[in-house]
Amino acid sequence: MKHINKIFALAAIMAVAFSCVEDDEYEVPDTRLVDIEDPSNIVTIGNVVSQIDQSQNGTVTFDTPGEFMEGYVISSDEAGNFFEEIVIQDAPENPTVGIKVLIDNSPLFTTYEFGRRIFVNLDGLTAGISNGVPVIGIAGSGTNIEKIAPSQQEDFILRDDIVAEIVPTVVTPSDFATDKLNTYIVLDGAQFSDEDVANNRSFAAEATDQFDGLRFLQSCTDFFAPAVRLETSTFSDFKAASVPGGSGSVTAILSRDFEDDNFVIVVNGPADFDFDPNVRCDFDVVSCGLVGAAGATTILSENFETQSTGQIAQPAGWTNFIEAGTETWEVYSAGGTNASLGNSVRVGSFRSNDTSTISWLITPQIDFDAQTGEVFDFETSNSFADGSEMQVLYSADWDGTTAGITTATWEALADPTIVEDSEFFGNWVPSGFASLDCLTGTGYIAFKYEGSGDAGFDGTYELDNIRITSN
Repeated sequence: MKHINKIFALAAIMAVAFSCVEDDEYEVPDTRLVDIEDPSNIVTIGNVVSQIDQSQNGTVTFDTPGEFMEGYVISSDEAGNFFEEIVIQDAPENPTVGIKVLIDNSPLFTTYEFGRRIFVNLDGLTAGISNGVPVIGIAGSGTNIEKIAPSQQEDFILRDDIVAEIVPTVVTPSDFATDKLNTYIVLDGAQFSDEDVANNRSFAAEATDQFDGLRFLQSCTDFFAPAVRLETSTFSDFKAASVPGGSGSVTAILSRDFEDDNFVIVVNGPADFDFDPNVRCDFDVVSCGLVGAAGATTILSENFETQSTGQIAQPAGWTNFIEAGTETWEVYSAGGTNASLGNSVRVGSFRSNDTSTISWLITPQIDFDAQTGEVFDFETSNSFADGSEMQVLYSADWDGTTAGITTATWEALADPTIVEDSEFFGNWVPSGFASLDCLTGTGYIAFKYEGSGDAGFDGTYELDNIRITSN
């Protein structure tokens, strides 16, 4: 097999000659080619990454002539979601590792298109970790790694004549791990949140989006699984496009966010979403419907007025439990226009430095056979909830212990209204009167707060005036 290396000088001349032509249709440049023999000394991407891990300062510089790294291109900058970099993995199917190659040139998809096999001449390059993922380029100051200059591009990157079919690795969010970084994956059974779809949100053109838009995908197979974080560049061509409704699969590259706090996925373009617009996932929920008013008899009532502000919310018989992180439901008293409302409870992970925040507030046990016509209502507010969310859940099999919370079966209560992120922070939103009359036996109701994992993006939920009544 012969391999080929582009002569980029002619490409540069052609770019100048046609620079005044506006054309979004690109093809691989028809430049002259020079045949070379197969590289005989191949260093795998896995070996390069291992050397990074073993180095004392987190970088490794290669200085052996004739060493090449082989990889298959899985990124594309055609839609503008990648910039001056290509991502390669070590095999077209079932890859074990990947790495970013930094190149100070754009566009790159016209030369290194998706599936193209390339050989990277390691002699003179430096590899390290940048924003949580392995990268390779030119040594900069300290441990920084700079982009390969266009004038050096043909010296370091050899473009093979093979364009392979890339088969994405099927994963679930629980499979996300460092050994899958910079590899091509597919998530089956995913959908954007009801709120994102209902509000016709864009990928990355909202007022709060800076550099990257952050959106969340739900797993259709596990309602309570942590949401998958999708990052889209605000410079991408599809930033203003609405996130797709429906549900389906998404193919993407697994990466890390800028601060290296969380796993994120990055798509090459909108075509990476294979969604059926007419199908939304159905989750196991509890729904007895809504009624017009509360019942005459009070079974449970809590407005937290007997609790001390600044303390953990712990009314008699209630359970306050931190599943992850450091933030808990606490009692507070609002100021300003809400000063007359008295005590409420709140939880939020903003600036907590928690990489994961999950907090529960659970009612005492309710016997639904002791009366009829049970009705549930409460009020919620939020202070820029952003990436965090609150759920109202029901369990008939929780054993009442904190150890049993995460193993119990919890179903979402579908009927109550929970405040939306778009609501003015000073407003309190009534839940409506949710019937619980279809429930039997004993059970518990929980208010569960979950941060997105980005403590700089999460906000706060507030809760008050919780009641269960009956006929």
